[in-house]
Amino acid sequence: MMETYDVIVVGGGPSGATAADDLARAGHHVLLLDKAGRIKPCGGAIPPRAIRDFDIPDSQIVARVNCARIISPKGREVDMPVENGFVGMVDREHFDEWLRERAAENGAEWRRGNFEQLGRDSEGLAVVEYTPKGGGERVAVRARCVIGADGARSQVAAQAIPDQKPPKCVFAYHEIVETPRSADWNPRRCDVIYEGKHSPDFYSWVFPHGETFSIGTGSARKGFSLRGSIGDLRGRLGMTGWRTLRKEGAPIPMKPLKRWDNKRDVVLAGDAAGVVAPASGEGIYYAMLGGRLAAVAAAKLLETGDARQLATARAIFMKDHGKVFWILGIMQTFWYRNDWTRERFVKMCRDPDVQRLTWEGYMNKTLVRRDPLAHVKVFFKDLAHLLGLARA
Repeated sequence: MMETYDVIVVGGGPSGATAADDLARAGHHVLLLDKAGRIKPCGGAIPPRAIRDFDIPDSQIVARVNCARIISPKGREVDMPVENGFVGMVDREHFDEWLRERAAENGAEWRRGNFEQLGRDSEGLAVVEYTPKGGGERVAVRARCVIGADGARSQVAAQAIPDQKPPKCVFAYHEIVETPRSADWNPRRCDVIYEGKHSPDFYSWVFPHGETFSIGTGSARKGFSLRGSIGDLRGRLGMTGWRTLRKEGAPIPMKPLKRWDNKRDVVLAGDAAGVVAPASGEGIYYAMLGGRLAAVAAAKLLETGDARQLATARAIFMKDHGKVFWILGIMQTFWYRNDWTRERFVKMCRDPDVQRLTWEGYMNKTLVRRDPLAHVKVFFKDLAHLLGLARA
């Protein structure tokens, strides 16, 4: 007899761990299946909205950033100070594990293993097969609902919704380096670098993590050496001799999928659903929100037996954040094309209206509606820079 769960969550990152935690707290019988040993390359930034909505304790905040420094292809620097708050930084090695531990403490059964196959039993219930950590024979378990939170190259998505192509991705790579005591580097500032030699179509970053830094880059261009780019960047910044603790790489989706469910008993969340913000690459908050919405949809399915409830996860997400994703996608398309456009983009970041709207939107995850005149001003300034009418 196979063990039966209300919900099996495949993937233990921020999205899957949040879904498992929410469902377990609500009293559901939940299995969290996590592929052990994988840490996603990530700058680790989380807005105050995430800290509030998901009860993230101070112990997980390894740094509090109060400024972002934007660097243009010509080396021009623009400081964007954070007003009325800070951006929290987490280290994914410890943060993700803490999320999984929290889910387990609240009642989710947490197992480490590799997802292998999604099937059906004679009663029509979903059957998940996985290989336990360390190897051995496959284990089969079944559930009334499955949440696929297993990353941008989701096998759950591929098997449950085979007629849908995986999302287009930027490939990201970073190195976690130990900060020497003698280092002259601001531990409360994020550096975002828009230089084609380090990323021809995205950006590079240097983000503080307390006693360490994440130095990373991303690109969708085949053949571009991410490792070589980071080696060059570390050399330029004087970080070559800094001790390297970890090196990680992974695809990062840049557009939400059109379908998040199989119209029966599977719903996607996090990177598997493509919910990483274009242009910025921000994913932690959106992943956790996606996990929460998937959990709500799964709970509705369990309660009503109506598979149409699964579609509410995507519908709610896109209603609240689809416009922001659309705007950021346009920004990435136009501003990241080459160093000429990136130079103008960085200059535009000097504008006080741009800075204010950027931080207000990022910190609270809402479009700023109370100052429509500022939006109009930014639109025309943006257009002038795009057309080259503004001097760079």
